[in-house]
Amino acid sequence: MPSDHYFTERPSSSGARRALTATLRGFELRLVTEAGVFSRERVDPGTALLIRHMKVQPADRCLDLGCGYGVVGIIAAKLAAEGHVILVDINERAVALAGENLKANGITNAEALQGSGFAPVADRVFDVIALNPPIRAGLAVVHQLIEQAHAHLASGQSSPSPCTERGKGGEVPRLYLVGRTKQGVVRLAEKMRQVFGNAEEVAKGGGYRLYVSRRDS
Repeated sequence: MPSDHYFTERPSSSGARRALTATLRGFELRLVTEAGVFSRERVDPGTALLIRHMKVQPADRCLDLGCGYGVVGIIAAKLAAEGHVILVDINERAVALAGENLKANGITNAEALQGSGFAPVADRVFDVIALNPPIRAGLAVVHQLIEQAHAHLASGQSSPSPCTERGKGGEVPRLYLVGRTKQGVVRLAEKMRQVFGNAEEVAKGGGYRLYVSRRDS
């Protein structure tokens, strides 16, 4: 792999921009990618699995953590039409592309921010956090993101969003994490159980597994 993998803040690799189209959750997307960002050739199977199965309510506040060129955040924004979505990535090129893709797909209830982990949203809480973790950054980095996710999910009992309150037909605040089985995502699910007290396998396919942990209090 090149030294400026997609988890690099300022990738130096260069390559022609590429236009992609994808239909996900019934939405037709127009996307632009470039060298130095994750899965620039296509929407990767893990991300597609996450998008197919994540539950997002109309008023949810969502975080696409490690957003790449923004496909998860775009779908979340379309599903949370009355809410707000923040897309975050350490890779400044990815953030620029995500911002461009938000505009190209008519998204007005989302923004893309550059920074490491939760730093750009240090004072915010969310109803949904979606994470396709940067495995190549190391297990310690991914474990820290899982730990910090708990603190950045609104309390299931105190969230102002009616869609996250018990008894109103919605979901409590939750972390979705997807990863390759052969890269140890099952072990990451164990970390989720340690932090949240729960982790459910939502779906699997194509060598990937999707887990959700819910913050009930």
